[in-house]
Amino acid sequence: MILADKIIEMRKKNGWSQEELAEMLGVSRQSVSKWEGAQSMPDMNRILKMAEVFGVSTDYLLRDGMEVPAGRQEDALLNGQAADLPPVRGVSMEEAVAFMDFRNMMANRVAFGVMLCILSPVALIMLGAASETGKVALSEQQAAGIGLLVLFAMVGVAVALFVLMSIKGSGYEYFEYEEIETAYGVDGVTRERRDRFRGTYAWHMVAGIVLCVVSAVPLFVTMVIAGETNEFAYVMSVGVLLIFVAVGVFLIVRCNIVWDAFHMLLQEGDYTVAHKEENRKNEHISTIYWCIVIALYLAYSFVTGRWDRSWIVWPVAGVLFGAVKAIAGVMRKKA
Repeated sequence: MILADKIIEMRKKNGWSQEELAEMLGVSRQSVSKWEGAQSMPDMNRILKMAEVFGVSTDYLLRDGMEVPAGRQEDALLNGQAADLPPVRGVSMEEAVAFMDFRNMMANRVAFGVMLCILSPVALIMLGAASETGKVALSEQQAAGIGLLVLFAMVGVAVALFVLMSIKGSGYEYFEYEEIETAYGVDGVTRERRDRFRGTYAWHMVAGIVLCVVSAVPLFVTMVIAGETNEFAYVMSVGVLLIFVAVGVFLIVRCNIVWDAFHMLLQEGDYTVAHKEENRKNEHISTIYWCIVIALYLAYSFVTGRWDRSWIVWPVAGVLFGAVKAIAGVMRKKA
């Protein structure tokens, strides 16, 4: 193991960010980033300070191939807890690149599937209104039949995409739930790709949020100009609202799936070692929670017919999910 990998491993074991380690060593975050990416070497004074901060010898830091001194696994063994800790999984450069490429492909397909789910009732809503007002030569039953056919077709394609990505992604689940140790150079490549994507991430997030916020504008404009008595115009504006929301959510979901891949590889943000252990414990809670959300969304939408309002379930459910995980964590600790 080279110095760059040792710095990364010991920093992560201590749960420190690059900024925190840089402050302890009296250097900039960029310096720590370059050391971890094997782009530069710290001078001897920094090596001495680093050995003091990490509680290791300078010999360990400078000699390649030496194993990590007593750490997480060894401490757990002394405490009789080793059986509760999963082994650290090694990740090669090829695995890391393949994972990032897969997440990029997955981001497009999952985001498209989510967009299809939001757009699925648009045909049903618009054809129903057009039939009632005589805009199309279809009976109400024919309009409803065609609309439902389109709805189920779009939801079917979306579900197929979700299942396909779940199956293909099963081989990469360890990035989300297990502690990993990346090979030399992986961190540097990951940070480089993340920096290149940062601008896209920012614009996608901004555009997606803005589209969701302004999605109700066409509805309000129609109400002001045509009033609610013009049912056809009102329903058309609802369709436009759903299109705005669908495109906005597509952008948000896509960029976040790609962005999370970088955090998984670097074990940062919501994917530190501690968070990964928590994610593993909450895996079944997540599945149950989102199944309930989907069932409630479909039940409410079909019973009330208010597809123009039911989409709000998704952002609300996303916010509440954090609270559900927090409550589950507290209850688990008390148990």
